[in-house]
Amino acid sequence: MSYSKKTNKFPEFLRSKCLFLLVVMVSCSPPEEPVKCSTKNSNCTITNSYGTFADRAVCRAGNVAFPTTEQELVSIVSAATEAKRKMKVVTRFSHSIPKLVCPDGQDGLLISTKYLNHVLKVDAEAMAMTVESGVTLRQLINDAAKAGLALPYAPYWWGLTIGGLIGTGAHGSSLWGKGGSVHDYVMDMRIVSPAGPKEGYAKVRVLNERDKDLDAAKVSLGVLGVISQVTFKLQPLFKRSVTYVTKNDTDLGDEAMTFGKLHEFADIFWYPSQRKAVYRIDDRVSSNASGNGLYDFTPFRPILSLALALLRSTEETQESLRDADGKCLSAKLVTSTLRTAAYGLTNNGIKILLIAGIIFTGYPVIGFHDRLQSSGTCLDSIDDSLITACAWDPRIKGEFFHQTTFSIGLSVAKSFIEDVQKLVALEPKALCGLDLYNGILMRYVKASSAYLGKQEDAIDFDITYYRSKDPMAPRLYQDILEEIEQMALFKYGALPHWGKNRNLAFDGVIKKYKNGGEFLKVKNMYDPSELFSSEWTDQILGLRNGITTMKEGCALEGLCICSQDIHCAPSKGYLCRPGKTFQNARVCTRVKIRN
Repeated sequence: MSYSKKTNKFPEFLRSKCLFLLVVMVSCSPPEEPVKCSTKNSNCTITNSYGTFADRAVCRAGNVAFPTTEQELVSIVSAATEAKRKMKVVTRFSHSIPKLVCPDGQDGLLISTKYLNHVLKVDAEAMAMTVESGVTLRQLINDAAKAGLALPYAPYWWGLTIGGLIGTGAHGSSLWGKGGSVHDYVMDMRIVSPAGPKEGYAKVRVLNERDKDLDAAKVSLGVLGVISQVTFKLQPLFKRSVTYVTKNDTDLGDEAMTFGKLHEFADIFWYPSQRKAVYRIDDRVSSNASGNGLYDFTPFRPILSLALALLRSTEETQESLRDADGKCLSAKLVTSTLRTAAYGLTNNGIKILLIAGIIFTGYPVIGFHDRLQSSGTCLDSIDDSLITACAWDPRIKGEFFHQTTFSIGLSVAKSFIEDVQKLVALEPKALCGLDLYNGILMRYVKASSAYLGKQEDAIDFDITYYRSKDPMAPRLYQDILEEIEQMALFKYGALPHWGKNRNLAFDGVIKKYKNGGEFLKVKNMYDPSELFSSEWTDQILGLRNGITTMKEGCALEGLCICSQDIHCAPSKGYLCRPGKTFQNARVCTRVKIRN
């Protein structure tokens, strides 16, 4: 259902659903288990929290094991190694979009870290904390704060496990200190890897900062074994002051180059089609500063399932009707609603109130770091009524999207931003759809010593956008988003986020890492029989061809870069053409057919 072009007004329900974005409910339904088995822990399938992987693959496994201690984990790996079974680690929430957790074949073993979820030690004097790999980011943040400590930087979504976020290089936003990547605060790590018969077919490898292998283990993609325990170097708990400022994006290229150096926790929401950017001015302040602020990011709250269904139906209709005006108007309503609600920031720390905007009294919002760094209250519930849910819960009609996320070096990020602005000048409505998912999130990341970590100081561009339930259905302005993706990856040498992205982003990616070869050496040493490897991980590590698949419609879902019209949707008018500004791009463009 689109807005009325005659009256230029929204249907009433669309206004209502934007109000629903502000509603914080007491009950919602937590995510389903990612592993489902037809018999007790056997004959299983594995998916992610979105209900499908980037290539819509159905991943199967023979069975799943749930160790509760490191000793049990060693026994499980030992038995599987002796039997020469393929293994993969799966986390409690399984938020990776690529199929990193898929074992080869149907007889593979899934090892869940769901019950390896204990905080083992908090040493306030040494400012260190040891946790099992299944501990969630939320657990780590909360338990550290109880001891007066803080993990300085973290992803904004707290529904991640420590093993999962380290394994994929997840990060917050900062160029200060060691930077925003969580893995760069790892002091020690214990990994259970396969071994020979003389060592009982499994061994615990204990790594610390003196071991070069730690640089391989920090971002391991799960191919070195199972992370058992991690020790982090923390800092004394501190307070922060947060203010969001909205500006025209005309000077965004220049502003972005310096903004991250001026503010420790800086990030930017960019709305290209609205030509606006929202700057997060976020720094440490004295612990004596008054304030009990809380960050409960609005899109991560429980949202009424009815509202989510209306939102999705509206976008599906706009897509089918090619209603760009409707999308742009919807986008302005969503972004203005989020700004009015301060994106979920509140000054007095009250969590449960019908309209959260009532308890935001103005900037700056000052509060303790643990209350401002991450959120995800849509996970809070034991209710299974599905009255409310996380927006992307596949059990309801809600959000279904692609995420294209990549890091571009600071030295060339300005040019990339300006190239995107050129595309917007050519097609002013092309990126309105991004604003329905709060635009492009720009975070600052620092170069890391991790072999598969960031290679230089960079800006991470996180782009979320509509995905059709039909893999053969092209999107509105399909070509513009494909051109941005290819321009970032090939013109600017962007590094894709390991836990996000479509297949084409990983084509040849290992060549972009100067220590990629060193990582492969460690991999071969830790798991010479490749029991923790799979066809997918071999492909992204350059050990096997075939990360992209050339077939009908493959470019629509990022399974390939089109080289023929059949890779797009010629029956629907989408043909393979060069990019509008990046001529080397090959994108699916809607071409008007002359009669």
